Amino acid sequence: MRQSYTRTLKKLSVDQRFRNHAKNKGKAKKADKKIKNIAGRLVRELERKLPPDNKYQNDLTLFKKVLAQKRSDKNKMYSLHKPHVNCIGKGKEHKKYEFGNKVSISVTEHTGVIVGALSFENNPYDGHTLNEVIEQHKNIFGQAPKEITADRGYRGQTKIGETKINIPKPFNNKHLSKYKQTQLRQQFKRRAAIEPVIGYLKSDHRVARNFYKGIKGDETNILLAAAAFNFKRMMNKWKNSILCLFKNLFLWLTYFIETIFLKPKFVKICF
Repeated sequence: MRQSYTRTLKKLSVDQRFRNHAKNKGKAKKADKKIKNIAGRLVRELERKLPPDNKYQNDLTLFKKVLAQKRSDKNKMYSLHKPHVNCIGKGKEHKKYEFGNKVSISVTEHTGVIVGALSFENNPYDGHTLNEVIEQHKNIFGQAPKEITADRGYRGQTKIGETKINIPKPFNNKHLSKYKQTQLRQQFKRRAAIEPVIGYLKSDHRVARNFYKGIKGDETNILLAAAAFNFKRMMNKWKNSILCLFKNLFLWLTYFIETIFLKPKFVKICF
């Protein structure tokens, strides 16, 4: 290489700090532009010096695409080591965006067991992922679920095959009885129970940050996380049942020792 730019890039990284401060915006913007120019120089120099059929051609194509992309472009590159990463809008004030891939989690209504976990690429619409969710359920259990309760992000379909899709909405239909409306309201309330499950998968089972490579790594990560969640749930249930068994056994032994060996004397009380 003609020049390594090691010292220059170190100085420019210092200039990029505190870019939100009013006095540092101009300096940070100039540093961004300078770093982009240096990256373009290095890529062009590598293209000149490497042979046409070199093994780094795919990497150079990726670098040129990153340098040429703009803020308003679609299908931008957000990561060099994982080009398939997408920007997913959250719509929340504390976290407006997440970078990764979209995941679908299926949980039973009452027990809270994860019965389906799928990873999708290219950030599809939530309602278009239900076909694959139902297909995975068929492969595992041999039949499709009778009903699925989802949030309003899945609007668009009310029935897929023999599976009915329930989406929370106001009850303006006069054909629904009060009993059916109450039953649907309870299902919609139970749907919110999936939110803490997703939170535990992110915080305790490495769904928030994936350490496996590629699209296959994303699929493997969510399957392992769902299996670990179910195993941990069953271990907690067994632990509680074993503790309850030992507690009852201890109480029974205490009662047996007091009644048989100690032979407590009963005092007659007169009023």
